Amino acid sequence: MDARVSELFGSGNDSGSQDVASNVLPGNSYGVALKKSCVKMHKKSKSRFARNFKPSNNPPYLPPEAEEGNIEYKLKLINPTQYRFEHLATQMKWRLQEGRGEAVYQIGVEDNGILAGLSEEDLRTSLNTLHELAEKVGADITVLREREVDFDSDVPRKIAEVLIRKVPDDQQFLDLRVAVIGNVDSGKSTLLGVLTQGELDNGRGRARLNLFRHLHEIQTGRTSSISFEILGFNSKGEVVNYSESRTAEEICESASKMITFIDLAGHHKYLKTTIFGLTSYCPDFAMLVVSANTGIAGTTREHLGIAMALKVPIFIVISKVDLCMRATVERTVRQLERVLKQPGCNKVPMVVSSTDDAVTAAQQFAQSPNITPIFTLSSVTGESLDLIKVFLNIIPPLSNSKEQEELMQQLTEFQVDEIYTVPEVGTVVGGTLSSGICREGDDLVVGPTDLGQFHKLTIESIQRNRSACRVLKAGQAATLALGNFERSLLRKGMVMVSPEMDPTICWMFEAEIVLLFHAKTFHKGFQVTVHIGNVRQTATVEAVCGKEELRTGEKAVVVFKFLKHPEYLKVGAKLLFREGVTKGIGHVTKLQPIAQYRPSQSEDDAA
Repeated sequence: MDARVSELFGSGNDSGSQDVASNVLPGNSYGVALKKSCVKMHKKSKSRFARNFKPSNNPPYLPPEAEEGNIEYKLKLINPTQYRFEHLATQMKWRLQEGRGEAVYQIGVEDNGILAGLSEEDLRTSLNTLHELAEKVGADITVLREREVDFDSDVPRKIAEVLIRKVPDDQQFLDLRVAVIGNVDSGKSTLLGVLTQGELDNGRGRARLNLFRHLHEIQTGRTSSISFEILGFNSKGEVVNYSESRTAEEICESASKMITFIDLAGHHKYLKTTIFGLTSYCPDFAMLVVSANTGIAGTTREHLGIAMALKVPIFIVISKVDLCMRATVERTVRQLERVLKQPGCNKVPMVVSSTDDAVTAAQQFAQSPNITPIFTLSSVTGESLDLIKVFLNIIPPLSNSKEQEELMQQLTEFQVDEIYTVPEVGTVVGGTLSSGICREGDDLVVGPTDLGQFHKLTIESIQRNRSACRVLKAGQAATLALGNFERSLLRKGMVMVSPEMDPTICWMFEAEIVLLFHAKTFHKGFQVTVHIGNVRQTATVEAVCGKEELRTGEKAVVVFKFLKHPEYLKVGAKLLFREGVTKGIGHVTKLQPIAQYRPSQSEDDAA
């Protein structure tokens, strides 16, 4: 195992292109050491499934219908009585609520999952009834696909798969965050520019210019910071982007589903920025972009490993297929399939080559974390761009409405990821609301400072995706205007919490870790950069419980101590640490809190 991990992580400084064949290493990902025990248990069944899995357009049956969730089976909807119609409308509202505004109806399917099918006339009548039901609850329907089924009948029978999406009420659109990762020069920013601007690239990077934030990014063509781009879908499943809308506010008004792309850096020099983007912004999914002509090169494996370590579901896009022969593209696909199927990854690759595949991939991807869709496309010719749009349109949120309601009932907690000063507005912070609800005019406290204190502040205004918003709910990302609050009192990694909360502040904490790679031995006194959510700080190893030192692949409980200032942490939070070639993952098991929350001296004087 040590050889596999060392081959994967090595020195990590190779950012150039390499020959595809030479990159097929027997290494895999961050998950090797962590998942070793799980691999033994499921190895036979998993490998058999991976070998035999092929997306079938005509499975003989579906899983039995679940009472919870946003998927509903209906054998037929023909001339329902008024009472039955009202009952069906109530049922549709429930399914939409479960899917946070989205539901999928399978018409011609019995509750036990048998694909009975309907005649052409009955199917049209059922779809008309479904359309009337959707109108009643304020939603739109989109027929995703129709297919014939084998059933004991002389007449051809079909089933239909229909997406129901509720028209948004006052900006309550469904928002999914997708982190875009991959090696430098793989075409990440160009792909996002094409998707969000609606214009193809000219082959020389024109599409990515609107995404860059700094002059050196434009000059080098390499992303060094985190930028955000949005792609909307209306209630009918049509794309809403800058090609028809001039501002982000217009996109937000007409979209009922929003995909927020988090464009991260590919160069190894900016790895800490990429890790911060994955840990802090809580992406729902990760899109790994691989260049067809270079294959798995540079930081591709490392980014894949980090996303897997953080348990972010991954789908893969192979870009630049216009630059190489079909055989080269197929070789890159095979290379990815080998890496994904290896122990530690245990993923089931699924190549998407048609609209039907894209629909199947979106549903399988949401239901099973092991399914990994692979798209092959070009940002210059536009080849297969429609397939990725179909996939993004259909893909459901990972959390259901019940989980979000539970988060919203907790006390307010907002992670501070970005800090700005805006003329005529004042200090502005950007980040994600972890729990609770935040409204304009709310009084919160922000901290911890170097002394472990919190300062009082008031939320003056809120913006989501560059448009005004009155209420922010748990799980949503936004920017908050704080008026004249002193910017020097803020830093990345702070939290804004409800005054009623008793935040746990600590200098020292215990974590159960797995050392993924280390050149020598890991021992007391070693310094690493620790990433926990939006916290990124250097920490010293104070103790390795029960051992003198750690070697690659070993587990232990380790006591860390922050160097600069105390932080707000939670037990169970995922942890990722690095220092040069040293890398490890784990989770926080115990906190050693300093004195409980106390207001700052200035606030005591004011009182």
